Amino acid sequence: MRPNRLLLGGAAVVAALSAGAVTASVLQDSPRDARPVQDPIGDILRTTPAQPANAPTETAPAAAPAPRTPVAVTPPPSVVLAEDEAVAEKAEEEAASEKPVVEKAIEQPATPARRQRRKFAVIQAIDKTTAETMKFEVEVGGRPVRFNRNLIFSVRACEVSTPDELTEDAIAYVDVSLQSRGANQPAEPRQIYRGWMFASSPAVSGLQSPNYDAWVVGCKN
Repeated sequence: MRPNRLLLGGAAVVAALSAGAVTASVLQDSPRDARPVQDPIGDILRTTPAQPANAPTETAPAAAPAPRTPVAVTPPPSVVLAEDEAVAEKAEEEAASEKPVVEKAIEQPATPARRQRRKFAVIQAIDKTTAETMKFEVEVGGRPVRFNRNLIFSVRACEVSTPDELTEDAIAYVDVSLQSRGANQPAEPRQIYRGWMFASSPAVSGLQSPNYDAWVVGCKN
């Protein structure tokens, strides 16, 4: 009987460890709620009191009253300046001696620099129904982030532009799904966006839907 008890106890321990591993995996894959990014400058601007409405105004200076009858204005006589022939000849000689300006081509590096990748993408989203907006971080390849209980964000890559590019930019590859939470059971997530978002052109590359707007703000480590 004792060996049987030992076997049963070992089987119970193995089953408990397996159940714990499955629970940890499910929690890791489930999306977490979005948390706002710290913005100290914005907080200072929002807490700064506005100027009072009853600020002192400067009175207009006194002026002479307008005349009752129109005043005739005589234009000044036109003055014709005689151009010096020597100055004109010198200007023509300088213009003839000038060399044409040759535009120098922009030198491009032989091997383009590689964009640097970051660990986190900074996303800003807005709920058009409630006017709620939030700026939050999403880990690249990590746990999805849920905004406003319905919108789920996943980021596969986030990189910044190189110094040799014309525009300083941040680019992220984002997946966005919509999961409506009902009273009894949440519905299956439905993908509404997948692609590259550019911080320099949010109106072109961002998410635009009847209820939500979202775009990438930057990339950080």
